[in-house]
Amino acid sequence: MRLFAAVLPPDPVLTELGARVDALHRLPGADALRWTERTGWHLTLAFYGEVSDDVRPELATRLARAAHRHHPHRLRLAGGGRFADRALWAGVEGDRTVLRGLADSAAAGARRVGIDVNHERPYHPHLTVARNRSTTGLAPFAEGLTGFAGRDWTVRELSLVRSHPPAPGVPGAQPRYEVVAAWPLGG
Repeated sequence: MRLFAAVLPPDPVLTELGARVDALHRLPGADALRWTERTGWHLTLAFYGEVSDDVRPELATRLARAAHRHHPHRLRLAGGGRFADRALWAGVEGDRTVLRGLADSAAAGARRVGIDVNHERPYHPHLTVARNRSTTGLAPFAEGLTGFAGRDWTVRELSLVRSHPPAPGVPGAQPRYEVVAAWPLGG
C-alpha cells in the first residue's frame, strides 16, 4: 500500500485556510489548476511510496518510537508560496524545529526498515492546496496567500496515512487519504 507520515491540522484550522483558498478560486486561471480536496489536507513528514505488508508492522513500531521522542508543539498555517509553477502551498509557522525533527525521525525510521526515502532536499513544511499541469502562472495565487495567518494549534500526534490513487480516466479525480495508524507525541 502507498503510505506517508503526516501531521493533520484540526478542522477549524482547515476551515480558515479554506476560506482563503475559496477566494483564490475566483482568480483568472483558477479553472486550469487541480485544487486539492480539503478532506485530504495535511503536512507530509515523509513519503514512503509502496510499502509491503510484511514491512508495515516494523515501520509502525519505528514511527511509534519517533512520536514518543518528540513533544507536542505549536504550529499555524501562514502565508504561502509555490514550487515553480507546479504546486501552490500554504506555509507553516511556529515550532518548525520540532516539526523538522519529527520529519527527520519519520524518514530515518523508514530507512531503517529498508524503505528508500528521498532525503536529498531539505524538509520544507507546507500544505499543498493546488497543482498545476497547465501554463497558468501561480504567482497571483501565491500572492493571494500573502498575509494569511491562521490560528495556532498544538500538534499532538504523528499519523501514518494511506493514499488511494484517483480512479484512472476520471477527470478531476483526486487521491483519497485514510489514516491507518496514529501515535501521540511525547508518549
